[in-house]
Amino acid sequence: MNTTLIISIAAAVVLAVLLRLLKRPWLFVILAVAVLLVGVNIQWVKPALEQVGKALGNNTVLGISAVAMLVLLFLKVPVFVAVFGGSLIYFLFNPGINQIIFGQKAVTGTESPSLLAIPFFVCAGTFMNYSGVTNRIMNFCSAVTGRMPGGLAQVNVLLSTLMGGLSGSNLADAAMEAKMLVPEMEKQGFSKEFSSVVTAASAMITPLIPPGIAMILYGCIADVSIGKLFMSGITVGGSLCIGMMILVHFISKKRGYLPIRNKKLTGAEFWSHLRPALLPLCLPIIIIGGIRLGVFTATEAGAIAILYAIILGLLYHELSFKGILQACKETVCTTGGIMLIVSAASVFSWVLTKERIPQQLTEFIVSICPNKYAFLIAVNIFVLIVGMFIEGNATMIVLVPLLAPIARQYGIDEIQFAMIYIFNNAIGALSPPMGTLMFVTCSVTGCKTKTFMKEAIPFYLLLVALLMLLTFCPPVTTAIVKLTYGG
Repeated sequence: MNTTLIISIAAAVVLAVLLRLLKRPWLFVILAVAVLLVGVNIQWVKPALEQVGKALGNNTVLGISAVAMLVLLFLKVPVFVAVFGGSLIYFLFNPGINQIIFGQKAVTGTESPSLLAIPFFVCAGTFMNYSGVTNRIMNFCSAVTGRMPGGLAQVNVLLSTLMGGLSGSNLADAAMEAKMLVPEMEKQGFSKEFSSVVTAASAMITPLIPPGIAMILYGCIADVSIGKLFMSGITVGGSLCIGMMILVHFISKKRGYLPIRNKKLTGAEFWSHLRPALLPLCLPIIIIGGIRLGVFTATEAGAIAILYAIILGLLYHELSFKGILQACKETVCTTGGIMLIVSAASVFSWVLTKERIPQQLTEFIVSICPNKYAFLIAVNIFVLIVGMFIEGNATMIVLVPLLAPIARQYGIDEIQFAMIYIFNNAIGALSPPMGTLMFVTCSVTGCKTKTFMKEAIPFYLLLVALLMLLTFCPPVTTAIVKLTYGG
């Protein structure tokens, strides 16, 4: 037994012990140890594996890679580990491919300057949460919707819409509102199930409202203008907000959920609620206006948002040094998770491109879908099903390079297709069996998933109706873009 093998075995044992001390699942520990052993001993492992790969054939190896990745995802292994694992199988068993490419693609996939917008906007959103902005906006929402039936439920929907323009993260929005609003809604007579469903469903609006992280990721992957996606998101997110508020109105009237108040606000009272929220509400306008006028790019807008959030924190005297450290910690954790997925998916995308999978898939779909509407319906069904099982950012990075070129073949507007895809991902995050929004909200509120799904049926019907509107009525997604950008 040579020295390298002895050292690698010792290192694997240490790694296994550390991961178990950190309470990582056994499956994760075994995968990590296997990767370490293979990586260190690659020089003598790879030739043997290449012989096996040559005997199996290229297509079989690719199929095994894809199946391994899906199995790991279904076993709830971290997404980046699952995607890296599937890609690694292809590299190890495929003769003639240098494993150095694996590392190169993993690194270069995260080097796009546009991706800097993600940590910037995540950081801005966390600073907003620690600077007292959320409470001020919630008070303003209460003033606007207080006289509507189901007053606090309406506040919930409107708050998600306005906070979407500040944080860009649907899971953060759902967790925050589940802690802040659901207990208060239950005190005022709302059922736990209805309160949880409204919280989770309204958090869907967040990725559709600029500066949604999903739009930034899509723009980087498909080479689509992020500014145009932000502009389209105003209409799409606004439509979903209005649709949910109408649905909440009818459900609340039927069940007798009361308004917050019966008396009409005077102008002075309304201004007293608007004034504290006015500066935070200007941020989306600054972002959209600055990008459209060419003052700064989408990435630079993220840096502007951080500076703006810090200034607000200082003005309100609520952003402490401890709050800044905690906000930075949350930003690093959130960004790290997203960028690991981007890195892993970049490697997998290279594998797909090398094997000409996008071109083959394009030819197949064009042969069976007679027109663009048939293609869009097929995409809706496929992405909805995938989104029920796999996290949205992971599916986006893998599927968008495959589907976006096909959409162009059918002459579908790139902005329309982007918003349809992002909307599908948002629905998937709310849908069983593995909807992340559903589980995050239920874990905070203590609502059972079975009763959650039953209560959510009217909201699912609304979402499908809006999805059909986006699919068959392109102006909903493109009109505002053409109005502001021309064309």
